[in-house]
Amino acid sequence: MLASILSVQFGGAFAATLIPQIGPLGTVALRLTIASLILIPVARPSLRDHRTGRPHSASDWWRVVALAAALGAMNTAFYFSLRYLPIGVAVTIEFVGPMTMAALGSRTRRDYLAVLLAALGVVGVSGAVGADWAHVSVPGVLLALLAGACWALYAKASQAVGARWETLRGLTWAMLICAVVMLPLGIASAGVELIRPRHLLIGAAVALMSSALPYSLEMYALRKLSTKAYGILSGGDPAVAALAGLVVLGQTMGLPQILGMACVITASVLVLGRGRSAATATGEH
Repeated sequence: MLASILSVQFGGAFAATLIPQIGPLGTVALRLTIASLILIPVARPSLRDHRTGRPHSASDWWRVVALAAALGAMNTAFYFSLRYLPIGVAVTIEFVGPMTMAALGSRTRRDYLAVLLAALGVVGVSGAVGADWAHVSVPGVLLALLAGACWALYAKASQAVGARWETLRGLTWAMLICAVVMLPLGIASAGVELIRPRHLLIGAAVALMSSALPYSLEMYALRKLSTKAYGILSGGDPAVAALAGLVVLGQTMGLPQILGMACVITASVLVLGRGRSAATATGEH
């Protein structure tokens, strides 16, 4: 999960240089199409379940379609929200999705403390405290909230696909479906800019770091993590994004960002510490 966060946020830093050139739709289309091409030889998707030799059921395919819809909507809504909102505000609003999911799964004071710390950390890291909220638009807020809701749905759909599809085959089918839908939209939006060598090169880096690698790692992680734990641990995304911004884009971090990162790390320790304690108590290894 932590490896996924590192990968997706550094990939996002590269995507920030691509979006102004080919737009949100072009970026999503290029990223998902290349990521699908990367995963096909690795996952070797099939219409049959290799464990039973039988074709996958309609229920299995509906799970894949749900994951494809969540992936496409999550990325597209967030990229479009950046047309209206400062990125710090957009990230903070988007995180309402996984944070709400984490809160709904909380049962103990320790869980609630972790949720609160993660929420405070996200606000600090994102820079929302110093944002000019007077210029925040309703369409931007709604798009960021939609991205957050799709983020939570993505986690649930990924768990559902992982339970019925072996290895990465279900994820690969979901990304292929999403790419087939998004590619014509990307071509219509960006035109020939989509296939310029420089854009293809950056798109390949974004596809690997923001889609193929992190989604694969999350697919495996969500087979073992609860959605509550996933929601809180996702708070590490803004913290790592701040680090990626510093390394890739030269963006500096102030005291609120540093304190926010400390809050998120503490929340993650609380979640993982509780998981280890529970495993020890039940005799799991």
